[in-house]
Amino acid sequence: MYLALPPSTAPQQLRLLRDYGVYLGVAVLVLANIVLTPHFVSAENFRTQAVQAAPVLIVALGMALAIGSEGVDLSVGSVMALSTSLVSLYLGYGVWIALIVAVLGGVLVGAANGSLVAFVGVQPIVATLALMVAGRGLALVLLPQLKDIRGPGMVSPGSGALFGVPYLVLIEAGLALAVAFTVRRTTFGRQLLAIGDSRPAAQLAGLPVRRVLILVYVCSGVLAAIAGVLASARLQASDPTSLGSLMELSAITAVVVGGTSLSGGRVRIGGTVAGAVLIQLLTATLIKHDLPPSWTQIAQAVVIVLAVYAARERGKR
Repeated sequence: MYLALPPSTAPQQLRLLRDYGVYLGVAVLVLANIVLTPHFVSAENFRTQAVQAAPVLIVALGMALAIGSEGVDLSVGSVMALSTSLVSLYLGYGVWIALIVAVLGGVLVGAANGSLVAFVGVQPIVATLALMVAGRGLALVLLPQLKDIRGPGMVSPGSGALFGVPYLVLIEAGLALAVAFTVRRTTFGRQLLAIGDSRPAAQLAGLPVRRVLILVYVCSGVLAAIAGVLASARLQASDPTSLGSLMELSAITAVVVGGTSLSGGRVRIGGTVAGAVLIQLLTATLIKHDLPPSWTQIAQAVVIVLAVYAARERGKR
């Protein structure tokens, strides 16, 4: 006779840790800073962290859509650089004209990425890598060096607030809610997930695969352009040389740590938001304790490795 042993809870605990570990990581960093970092618990500090996390979060929202479709967008940092160059060039025609032109730049880059993936059949990593190089080069051709864009029209979004909440935080929250609604409640979102789960099956089901893929990369380009505009407005300067540098890695990290699988078919916007917050808290913690920037890069590399491992385990399930 064999005795029935209770099922082990270890696999379930590991699964929960892989799926929701990003929230635990944020909680651990917050608690550690409360204990170790002076003046961490203050409204001004929380405001600063939320504002500084905005560019990564906004770019990561578009990256989540690309990864959810079983792709990736490596051109987001270059789109930010291109948008800041366009804002500087067209600011003389008015703030709104400059903003529209900058966003249109993101639309064009996204459409080029999507067309290469959907019509030409180029792998997303190759197509967006080509636009990453070309986009940064075009940005530097348009604006070879840093340029001050201070003026009454370009008000820093981090300086104003509504009921004590910075405008930049309201913008990033609104964009996150809009993307989450799009993924969960619209036909486009369901088609995106179906394509990421199995593109051949989506084609056999009659879904407009090419149109959806183009829209995915257009959305990613638009969100990256918005992030570039907001970063430029906050800094009151256009700097295509450094703006958006390595942003694609931070965005991918935030998305994958947040629970979106690299194999596609799944998009977790809440986890992506938590992933962006985790990256910002990690960077801020190291800076506040006077560690050199190289340690920040090493720490982010460790997070990337852990994120890829967690994504691989989710893919196996």
